[in-house]
Amino acid sequence: MRYILTFIFTFILLNAEENFTELYKKAEKYEQEGNYKEAMILYKKAVNTNIKKEDKYILDLSKNKNETNTVSHKVQSFTKMKRDFYQDYINKTEDKETNFNLEQMITGDFGLYPYRKNYLLPATYDLNKDENRNPFETSFQFSIEKPIAYNFFGLNESFSAAYTQKSFWQTGSDSSPFRETNYMPEIFLQFPYDKSESLKGFKVSLIHESNGRSEEKSRSWNRLYLESYLQLSDLFVIPRVWYRIPEKSNDDDNPDIDEYYGYGDLTLLYPYKKHTFELMLRNNIRFNSQNKGAAELNWTFPLPEFLSTPNSYGFLQIFSGYGESLIDYDRETNKIGIGVAFSR
Repeated sequence: MRYILTFIFTFILLNAEENFTELYKKAEKYEQEGNYKEAMILYKKAVNTNIKKEDKYILDLSKNKNETNTVSHKVQSFTKMKRDFYQDYINKTEDKETNFNLEQMITGDFGLYPYRKNYLLPATYDLNKDENRNPFETSFQFSIEKPIAYNFFGLNESFSAAYTQKSFWQTGSDSSPFRETNYMPEIFLQFPYDKSESLKGFKVSLIHESNGRSEEKSRSWNRLYLESYLQLSDLFVIPRVWYRIPEKSNDDDNPDIDEYYGYGDLTLLYPYKKHTFELMLRNNIRFNSQNKGAAELNWTFPLPEFLSTPNSYGFLQIFSGYGESLIDYDRETNKIGIGVAFSR
């Protein structure tokens, strides 16, 4: 039964966008034919699908590139469609604040954007056997960013808050429990840099990470990190260094975590046509028997045509080393997973 539920969950995520697209196209067709009643019904159904996507969610409503560039054949965003629905069909009040409230509720436009990768890996397998867990499990990550302020210091910087959650679901075990979930809220400043051909910007962040558990299974730490962005032709190089904020010894769930995570990491990102290749490297820089580290390879690629939907990609992830999750910060993991990414 759990395998069926996993398949259904994946299928729904893959097809939600496609259902919206079909509903909108049918509604548009009815509207062009003058059948406004049926068009209205389908527009409402499209809105009620409530697909939460960033403004970059693009729907190509025209298949014929030779047609004139009329409003009905322009490339439109999901947010624009909902705003049009508000403008055209919702009765307004005399109060501007109430109207703004209505528009925000209907469009769902709260300025939330993807942050780190959003993905679902229905099938992952850990080559390092553990008697307390099934090597087969499902993992997924949800990550959003909320911009707060821009250019406050006059440096074209942006100030944002973000939240990332990564879960490990034992779908290969009886009752399918969630083995581990890591919660990562953070606030950060990003600064663009235009005085170098290669260096593109900096990021300063305060991040908390914990697994929300108690007693001996509790894991948490707080860090300040500095990240920079360099572009070398088509290759992006993203070095990051961090400082762990000290805790009282009796409150520290993982006092030796630096011995496994080290003090920074390096990410290499290479986009090629519709593919992206991302390699994260981490090491504690101890050149002896205590050397620990990790490597993670992420590959996003186009899905087959019969599965393809807007802003969805095939996703392969390979992890080797320490710290795939907080509970495993001191346990070596060698895992491979396949699934779908909903942002890059």
